[in-house]
Amino acid sequence: MRKSRARLGIIAAALGVAAFFALFAVSETPDDALVVYCAHDSVYSEELLRRFEEQTGINVVRQFDTEATKSLSLVNRLLAEKEHPQCDVFWNNEVLGTVRLAEAGVLEPYRGPGYERIPERYRDPDGLWTGFAARLRVWIVNRDRTDTDPESLKTKFDAEDLSSVAIAKPLYGTTRVHYAVLWKEWGGDRLKAWHTGSRGRGLLEVNGNSTVKNLVADGKIDCGWTDTDDYFLAVDDGKSVEAVPVRTTSGHTICIPNSVAIVSGTNHRKAAEKLVDFLLSSESELAMARSSSRQIPLGPVEKQDLPKEVQQLAEWAADGYDLNQLPDSYPDCLDWLLAEYNE
Repeated sequence: MRKSRARLGIIAAALGVAAFFALFAVSETPDDALVVYCAHDSVYSEELLRRFEEQTGINVVRQFDTEATKSLSLVNRLLAEKEHPQCDVFWNNEVLGTVRLAEAGVLEPYRGPGYERIPERYRDPDGLWTGFAARLRVWIVNRDRTDTDPESLKTKFDAEDLSSVAIAKPLYGTTRVHYAVLWKEWGGDRLKAWHTGSRGRGLLEVNGNSTVKNLVADGKIDCGWTDTDDYFLAVDDGKSVEAVPVRTTSGHTICIPNSVAIVSGTNHRKAAEKLVDFLLSSESELAMARSSSRQIPLGPVEKQDLPKEVQQLAEWAADGYDLNQLPDSYPDCLDWLLAEYNE
């Protein structure tokens, strides 16, 4: 991934104007406040951040992003602000964007008690970031419209007409990670051909996993790719849907953790460490598992403390693809996506 440094520098330079306005906007932040850029859905993250404030007395200023562009635009914002950091802690909803920041020298290492409880494949060896509270990539299927058999779903993309299948735009979020996994497993040429062919046969590309969920849950299309947190929103709404884990060619599921990192140059290092420790604790992972998003703990917790639905997810996640295999090939995949969508 070292070869991506030049690309990152170009992106950062292009966003210099955005950094200027970000500097102006955050200048009103109280001196003692901890600024957190958060790509995780606010409906889930707000409760934990409020709990942290209550427990520590530390004021947290939140900066969120849109469903369609997170977490890429927050990553680019941090790159643009590298020389004049405005953020103390980055809570990302995936890992690869955080890896880009580590490669660009935007992050500071920290290996606290939370770091030690997370498995090695979900953390940076130098302590620049740590994963926690994961989601799975799944097929969300409308039971009233189509077969939910996993073997049938494997061949869903072979159909001549894909107008009843949807994915989120792969330039952003967890679909971008999903594509990076496919690039690693298949190679770039095969993924490009598959992508072009699928679009040519009517595959729906929409702005975010939640839109995929809505289309399937409302019976407008048969199925699509989304994350488990979006799937459970449909379940809680009483929709006739089912989730089937997406599996790679090698048989792995795609388990995508949140990640947290301290931004280099922070003036609130101790407070930042406290927030990182808080998010990486078993208490926080259990709270996220019990929330409506049903996040999957990555560190050790008692199985009986998990909701039954999350116990099932944890079994699927045990077969998760090792995301540490991705950084070397990820820049090429991202370059292709940026060119494909003229970003």
